[in-house]
Amino acid sequence: SIYLINVKYKNASKFLGRKKRNRATCIPVFLPLTVLYLLSVCRSPAASVLQWPPPLPPTAHLWDPLAVVLIVGWITLQSFLYLLPIGKVSEGLVLRDGSRLKYPINGFHALSITAVLLIVCLWLGMPHGYLFELILPLAVCAIGVSYLLSMYLYIRSFWAPQHALSLGGNTGNPLYDFFMGRELNPRIGDFDLKYFCELRPGLIGWVVINLGMLMKEVELRGSPSLAMLLVNGFQLLYVTDALWNEEAVLTTMDIVHDGFGFMLAFGDLAWVPFTYGLQAMFLVVHPQSLSTLGAAGIILLNGIGYYIFRKSNSQKNQFRRDPTHKNLETIATATGKHLLVSGWWGFVRHPNYLGDLLMALAWSLPCGMSHILPYFYVIYFTILLIHREARDEKHCRAKYGLAWDTYCRRVPYRIIPYIY
Repeated sequence: SIYLINVKYKNASKFLGRKKRNRATCIPVFLPLTVLYLLSVCRSPAASVLQWPPPLPPTAHLWDPLAVVLIVGWITLQSFLYLLPIGKVSEGLVLRDGSRLKYPINGFHALSITAVLLIVCLWLGMPHGYLFELILPLAVCAIGVSYLLSMYLYIRSFWAPQHALSLGGNTGNPLYDFFMGRELNPRIGDFDLKYFCELRPGLIGWVVINLGMLMKEVELRGSPSLAMLLVNGFQLLYVTDALWNEEAVLTTMDIVHDGFGFMLAFGDLAWVPFTYGLQAMFLVVHPQSLSTLGAAGIILLNGIGYYIFRKSNSQKNQFRRDPTHKNLETIATATGKHLLVSGWWGFVRHPNYLGDLLMALAWSLPCGMSHILPYFYVIYFTILLIHREARDEKHCRAKYGLAWDTYCRRVPYRIIPYIY
């Protein structure tokens, strides 16, 4: 499930740079600027992405030493929680050299301990709402950490054995390989850098930033609005689900096939926590009122989306781990693999995307319909999923041949039943 959180960002990167590898030279500049621009617009009175001139902040507002302390302290705390001997240890899939790496499955424990620490901080009177004022410096620091980490990963990859390199990030083009990542599973001892970044600082940081926006609203208006509570609750559920089902990430493309470079480092540490929570920040500056009936409808929409999302991902994970499971209906292919047509995967070809889109819409609706900015997440995700689905369709037809045609006749709808 956590794979879907990062795949939205990763698809954007590949969509922008897949045709020519040299385009990867501009993406590490364009995407960080996009994050800072969206945050600036969200804090402006007009909140218009088409406003001209754009609401660019003064340079002095992009830097604060406290932000550096908070980012370094946050990563240190999550590293400590990662190393705690709690939870179980699971093995990843078999690597090219026949080995299987071990991973601590304690992300939910880290989230729980973090929640306790936050409660203590609030009880002590720490001004958590000050994160609203620090959001731009925090984003700048997170982007800086992404660059530094990516440079370290690229340099250290030249001492890695050949079997430890990613097949897609070892092209010989330095800028492209820096972006995609040369080494598949870079580790310092038993500390897996990619696995840690994928699940901990950015993902849990997203929840903490949302809470900061809620506390800022309390400071300004005396209590959190229903819209703010819904946004915080929905996104907390999403992150909690991802960490509760943490083991599923071990079978995803991010862990199994993609190298760890700027694409994933920036996505994990900056893109996810600072763009996926734009709704909460928007509500601080642009409060919205919700009726009880409207809130109930949004809760129902999120619930339906979450149910589809969770059930389809559970079925997919079961299939990846045991394709011959007796409860799974499949179509055999000429390559010896199978195509899943059980449960939700027999209803549409990408039911997990359907559930994710419904939840994304539910996250945005509490912000009202007067601004497009809170819908940035669901709009760009929809465009990228349609692009990704078309690309996957071409790849699967070439790979599976007649079996794929049989599957498409059996499951004619791609994402949205009876529509697309």
